[in-house]
Amino acid sequence: MSKRKSKESSGTSGECISQVQKILRERFCHHYAAGKLFGVEHQYRHLLELLKRTTVHGESNSALVIGPRGSGKTALLNHVLKELREMKQVRETLLEVHLNGKNRFLSGLLQTNDKVALKEITRQLQLENVVGDKVFGSFAENLAFLLEALRKGDRASSCPVLFVLDEFDLFVHHKNQTLLYNLFDVSQSAQTPMTVIGLTCRQDILELLEKRVKSRFSHRQIYLLNSFDFKQYLRIFKEQLSLPAEFPDESFAQKWNNNVQHLSEDKTVQDMLQNLFHYTKDLRSLHLLLMLAVSNVTVHRPLITASDLHEANKQYRTDSKANIVHGLSVLEICLVIAMKHLNDVYEGEPFNFQMVYNEFQKFIQRKAHCMYNFEKPVVMKAFEHLLQLELVKPLERPSVRVQREYLLMKLLLDNNQIMEALQAYPNCPTDVKQWAASSLSWL
Repeated sequence: MSKRKSKESSGTSGECISQVQKILRERFCHHYAAGKLFGVEHQYRHLLELLKRTTVHGESNSALVIGPRGSGKTALLNHVLKELREMKQVRETLLEVHLNGKNRFLSGLLQTNDKVALKEITRQLQLENVVGDKVFGSFAENLAFLLEALRKGDRASSCPVLFVLDEFDLFVHHKNQTLLYNLFDVSQSAQTPMTVIGLTCRQDILELLEKRVKSRFSHRQIYLLNSFDFKQYLRIFKEQLSLPAEFPDESFAQKWNNNVQHLSEDKTVQDMLQNLFHYTKDLRSLHLLLMLAVSNVTVHRPLITASDLHEANKQYRTDSKANIVHGLSVLEICLVIAMKHLNDVYEGEPFNFQMVYNEFQKFIQRKAHCMYNFEKPVVMKAFEHLLQLELVKPLERPSVRVQREYLLMKLLLDNNQIMEALQAYPNCPTDVKQWAASSLSWL
């Protein structure tokens, strides 16, 4: 009987852990409208009022939400849309078209031109020329069909339409900005109520618009800056990591949330979060940190600990280029060290392969017993591998006139990265480490 109970309890806790990870991962990855917004209350009211005018009063509008990556543009929009959808008069009437974004939005760069974007709009609005997921007709036919559908309505009887263009600056590069021109043109008319919202990180976005497009844009701009302080950042940390009230296992949720509160009061955790806060206020960085910590939660360790957060922080702050160095051969490591010495001697001036090879030869002659003297073509092959890994960068395009040995290069690793990578490099010869630590070149 006791064995059966223990099995049932472990099964329940395992279920809890999988639910916890599912809820939190979805929150971190998809920018769901969970928790409060900090430092953007004015922008929230502005955007909500703007969309209310369209959805409730039938006005047409356009606006741009501008802010650096990770400043919360998508989160802000999701919070506004959540509130709108909870309003009775909006819930069943609002039509949404999302292009080029996240969450329910389409990913990345799918709408690479106006033709593809227009097909996606037609599909999302489920117009008559859509069968299943396929859209029939040419670009001109689809555009004419869409404009006719939008223009033949009126403010009283038509459903309001919201167009969200994430990565708005990518649409600016489409040929003649045809789609933007027509969307803004319709949004100026007093027919179908429609709002176009663009999300972008480009501060100079208006300068990129054609004259005819700019003249039809309302010039409403909502700027987002990460203006919250560290106390609010701590509250965001707690809210993002806490389980919702409707979590099935109430006692576990309470235990989890009490543990989150305890973590937020831990001095070492606060110091770590403060370093991250000063490094970047991008909430996606915080989400990544929490994601790494949540991944360590298991049935046997059901609560996040301070050490989990510190380990996650160490993984997050790991230098990707230094990690690449760990996988290099000893010969390639030696070439990196030779380039380091050339940088030190010539104060960062560009170098070429022949200079690196000469430096490497001087080291071999002095320390011949620890290193095999490879032939020049082999050394060249190793050097080209460093180029492929983008640890070395050519300053100019290869030319027929210039032999590859004499192409000017630049090392993309600094001295600290090289030395830290060498400390963690397995079985690195002592003489090689000493050569790297030497402040003088082997000239």
